[in-house]
Amino acid sequence: MSKIEIRTVEVTQYLQPLREGGSLPAIVRADDDFLYVLKFRGAGQGKKALIAELLGGLLAQEIGLKVPELVFMNLDDSFSKTEPDQEIQDLLKFSVGLNLGLHFLSGAITYDPLVPVADALTVSKVVLLDSLITNIDRTAKNTNLLNWKNELWLIDHGASLYFHHNWKNWRAHLSRTFPNIKDHVLLKRANRLDEASVEIQQALSAEKIREIVSQIPEEWLTEESLPLAPGEIREAYFEFLSSKLNRIDLLVKEASDAR
Repeated sequence: MSKIEIRTVEVTQYLQPLREGGSLPAIVRADDDFLYVLKFRGAGQGKKALIAELLGGLLAQEIGLKVPELVFMNLDDSFSKTEPDQEIQDLLKFSVGLNLGLHFLSGAITYDPLVPVADALTVSKVVLLDSLITNIDRTAKNTNLLNWKNELWLIDHGASLYFHHNWKNWRAHLSRTFPNIKDHVLLKRANRLDEASVEIQQALSAEKIREIVSQIPEEWLTEESLPLAPGEIREAYFEFLSSKLNRIDLLVKEASDAR
């Protein structure tokens, strides 16, 4: 079982905002000379969106799905001082510190459901992953899927794990399923859910889930307004994902019924 390793790079150049994203991500260059899509800690949902992006992406990779490389990105305070756009200037100012980046897939195109580039098992894994992480944002309206080199790539998991927006009531989500799966863009083609379920359970042991959760930077778990300590929050993510995995048969049935 390979150990998870996430690189940390420095942002060296802000190139352009991606205005189709509600949180105003941007294409940036890093000190390794690669381009990344940078997700900002100072955006609307803040560090919670980065945590959802990180956990969703790492879980996807562990079960054999394709996700652009995830990296931690340090942003210093110099960029906001030279940015003329007030909205972007504020975003850069509030995002100084550790952010999250995804390797930019040059030439990738938005996934077209009418031009399938993935087999039924892969599609079924995507559907179950999104059930596990309660991802409400993989619909026909906004697929958050890319076709790159004729392969299916997953992006943008920031709207997942919505239980963490109310820590006072988070335990109520442990036993719930995910009825929103009925709107999933890939659901109609997900006809190997049972097989996908077996492979996901084989890939995601309790130890692996704990290792994935351990990748969350400590500074993303600290806010004065949070009712829980960082260690308690980390444990809550572990417990939530474990409970979903333990109920994967219910998620399979729910998705099958919705099909």
